[in-house]
Amino acid sequence: MNKTIDLDKLSRDVTSLTEDVIEKSNIKAGELFVLGCSSSEVIGGVIGKNSSLEVGEVIVEAMLEVLENYRINFAVQGCEHINRALVVERTVMEAEKFEEVSVIPAVHAGGSCSLAAFNRFNDPVEVEHIVAKAGIDIGDTAIGMHIKHVAVPIRPKEKFLGEAHVTALGSRPKLIGGARAVYE
Repeated sequence: MNKTIDLDKLSRDVTSLTEDVIEKSNIKAGELFVLGCSSSEVIGGVIGKNSSLEVGEVIVEAMLEVLENYRINFAVQGCEHINRALVVERTVMEAEKFEEVSVIPAVHAGGSCSLAAFNRFNDPVEVEHIVAKAGIDIGDTAIGMHIKHVAVPIRPKEKFLGEAHVTALGSRPKLIGGARAVYE
């Protein structure tokens, strides 16, 4: 069941959510932030069944504005129909030495946020594997495969965006050594 959603409120909520996760993850300028999102879930539908490009555009635009202010790089995960490939700027792909793959996201093969990012980025490319410092998962899309080892759960202030469940991940360096190792 799709619900009408206030797009201005959605934009404000995305901005607040993104600021919250940036603060809690300690992500820095130049690091990579990943978004996984089901616009279907945001509007009260079932993941992959009720995509809304308009909702995807609002989410990507609001998140991009915040990330650009912090000079944090952005990757947007596609859905399972494009094997969870990610949209990034070509400059990010080249700097990180990611491998480009051949696919262009569509609303029902990639998802609304992936397509919105592809349309909005200056020079978008699709890549298959990234290692992000932190990210937000809107609608239980499984971003964990894209987060730097060791992934650490973040508890955002808001647990829902529209009707979608929200989780977030940060990362920390591995703790290695034995009984005499010092970590702090």
